[in-house]
Amino acid sequence: MDLRRLLSNFSANEIYIDLGTANTLVVDRQTGLVANEPSVISYLRTSSGPHQIVAVGVQAQRQLERTPENIVASHPLKDGVVADLDTTHAMLKYFLSKAKKPFIALRPKLVMSLPHGVSDIERKAVRECGLSAGASQVTLIEEPMAAAIGAGLPVESPRGCMIIDIGGGTTEIAVISLYDIVHCESVRIGGHAFDQAIVEHIRKTFQLAIGTQSAEVLKINIGCAVPLKSVDSHPIVGVDITTGLPRERMISSQDVYDAIAPLLMEIVEASRRSLQNISPELLSNLVEDGAVVVGGGALLRGIKQRLLHDLGIPTRIDDDPLTTIARGGYVSLRDKFLLEQIAVD
Repeated sequence: MDLRRLLSNFSANEIYIDLGTANTLVVDRQTGLVANEPSVISYLRTSSGPHQIVAVGVQAQRQLERTPENIVASHPLKDGVVADLDTTHAMLKYFLSKAKKPFIALRPKLVMSLPHGVSDIERKAVRECGLSAGASQVTLIEEPMAAAIGAGLPVESPRGCMIIDIGGGTTEIAVISLYDIVHCESVRIGGHAFDQAIVEHIRKTFQLAIGTQSAEVLKINIGCAVPLKSVDSHPIVGVDITTGLPRERMISSQDVYDAIAPLLMEIVEASRRSLQNISPELLSNLVEDGAVVVGGGALLRGIKQRLLHDLGIPTRIDDDPLTTIARGGYVSLRDKFLLEQIAVD
């Protein structure tokens, strides 16, 4: 082992955390991705005092919709921002421990991403959560910028580039040029909204109550962003709301499309607004270069064809859309000049 590597083992960690509504990814500057787990935490229900944490991440995800009355399992972030400071702090502490080096007492330096346009109060809350969870300093960057960097887009170029990030809680459509987000549209629609729309559609159409995890199974297996020529189907078990008894029903891909179609249209309209609010020069760049789709929503079948048809610009799906933002964070950890350019004051 050379001297540089030996000394690095005794220096403070430099860590990036993509604290998403659905999943949290942790990246170490030296070793890369060290954790990718659901942004879920479970705790004992108490009338007063701090929460007593039961589980975080994968273990807490298993308890969603299956917890006894005295245990709560929830997502501490809503629409991409902190909804519960106590549980977010506990979750951050857990994820920081995933990247902790043995025998190193120095507190890690932390880079975190936030949705574009969050308020100063929300930024302060995230920064304080990071510091209280054990970081020595917290640098904030914006998620659309991290996504664009992770997708390999030339954010430093005067040519415009476009990123469409369909996450768990929000969808952000950003046009970027010269290290700056020229215009960004954000709608509170993402994977969780798709799941809830499927739950409500099945309840209304078939008088069948299912949970959001069952809805997610339908979305993953037969969900689509465009009507399919050949209809797929998938069995689902729920509670008949008229009898209160279990009942199985075959759900078609058309049923899932009907449930999420209004939400997809809102994403399309937000994307159109981004194109309408930039200069003709940047628009001409996008007509040539197109947009990149990232986030869990990029895995929805037919989303590329839908956006290509409705926006009229080339569209591609990132090679690994679930980790795009984390890859952008990793690049920023290793490029100090880049981090200085994109850091949020």
